Amino acid sequence: MSKPTSIKTTEAVRDRLRMLAEERETTITDLIAELAAKELTAAEREQRAAEAAAELGVEFTQQVQQAGQDAWAKIRAHQDRAA
Repeated sequence: MSKPTSIKTTEAVRDRLRMLAEERETTITDLIAELAAKELTAAEREQRAAEAAAELGVEFTQQVQQAGQDAWAKIRAHQDRAA
């Protein structure tokens, strides 16, 4: 089992995490772990993009990589607007 730690945040964020955790019938700790596990790192996004390109028979060039990065940026922008 890992050692517990603290994360500093605002009261508003804490309250939102508490509400989300309650709705999902879980704890804030488990909710944060779930959310962190779902978010990909830049390296993981690049690896998945390369794998997807290979499955589609597309060469993973810098142009294809840039198009993928642009797509992720647009997705994040839309997610930020929804928050």
